[in-house]
Amino acid sequence: MREEPPEPRPRVTVDTRTMENVDDVSADVSRWVALAEHVLINEGLGSRQVELTVHLVDEDSIAELNHEHMGGQGPTDVLAFPIDDPAEVPHDQAVLLGDVVICPEVAARQVHFGAGGRDTSSAGDGLQGEVSQLLVHGALHLLGYDHAERGEREVMQRRESELLEGFGN
Repeated sequence: MREEPPEPRPRVTVDTRTMENVDDVSADVSRWVALAEHVLINEGLGSRQVELTVHLVDEDSIAELNHEHMGGQGPTDVLAFPIDDPAEVPHDQAVLLGDVVICPEVAARQVHFGAGGRDTSSAGDGLQGEVSQLLVHGALHLLGYDHAERGEREVMQRRESELLEGFGN
């Protein structure tokens, strides 16, 4: 008997290999997979073969990526590296959306000092809420959202809040 291929759906991978200390937040892989899938589905990609990788990394790793790819100095909270634009990939082909890189150590400092710069009220409390916000933020960047201009920032922040509230935070 021939097996039918599975229905297309987003595939999310969470990588914690560069974490020196995997804590409760970074170890909650199933939460991060579910949240990323929620974003992709609610952004209209639920019936497509979409691949997204979330990397939870230490400060040295994100500082190196920040310097190499963004020209920045030191560690940052989140970086997004797009690969394919879903609008440019035929519907019957897999979309390699890209990578979201998050540094929980930087996120923890932002929670502690209130320096995140984003409204995390809909993301939940503490570090888990901050990492949730960063994951949604990075995924939206991969989907073409930006915040360079005030109008773009308002649209992106509103969408972040909607997605986080819809996830049940």
